[in-house]
Amino acid sequence: MSPAPETVAIDFITPRHLAGGGDPAWITVPLHRACGWSHGNDPLMPRVLLSSPDQKALLRLEPDPDGQWWTLQHAAGPDQPAWYASFGARTPVELIGAVTDALTGPAPAASAPSDPYEPLRKMAWAPSVGAPGSVSPDGTAHVQRLGGTDEPGAWFVTATLGHNRPVWQARFGEHTPAHLITAFTTALADPRPALRTHGSHGLPTRDPSIVTRRTTDVPAVNVASALEQRVQSLTARRATPPTSPSPTPWSPPKSGRSR
Repeated sequence: MSPAPETVAIDFITPRHLAGGGDPAWITVPLHRACGWSHGNDPLMPRVLLSSPDQKALLRLEPDPDGQWWTLQHAAGPDQPAWYASFGARTPVELIGAVTDALTGPAPAASAPSDPYEPLRKMAWAPSVGAPGSVSPDGTAHVQRLGGTDEPGAWFVTATLGHNRPVWQARFGEHTPAHLITAFTTALADPRPALRTHGSHGLPTRDPSIVTRRTTDVPAVNVASALEQRVQSLTARRATPPTSPSPTPWSPPKSGRSR
């Protein structure tokens, strides 16, 4: 039997919102193992259900060619109406994971402001033309909130390759806590590439003028341990809140084969 390879070819893809969905385990495994969410599945149905320890939040992953694949629902609380968020199949797991990490992490101070547009402004996103919202510098991602100042509505985040060519859409109900949406837009605007095992992803386009893909050999042990490190990091967060953003799953080697 041949030995396991010492390196794995990894694609570093930018912009990250056009990297494809990625491995759902990046979200589901930490919720279960690090955050105590219980899981249930029906062997006759291609879906996964995860519920929070207090039974107030339910995450559903259900392949739906005509709708959103990920749906997060949260019951009403004493001072918070019920809310929901949903994500299309090609929404990168890094962006969805930012939301679930914020949901399961320490609650922000009541006085702490949270503006989902702020991370976009910091990364030079521009105001949308003809409608309120923001658009990425390359024009392939749009963030918009419906409604006016007095009656704000739902948020919509859309990745697109042009007119009538949507790639995915994320939707946040009007009562979704602002810090969760800000976690999503922060991950969305992050200039770091998304990492995918070479050949395992379905890019919406390979046009080099839109998507940059750099393939590098990464130590196999780093790839294999990335999810476990994420679980351990979120587990440790219960006792010690993080003081800095979570690192990327693994870092590119200083030298190696690229193509």
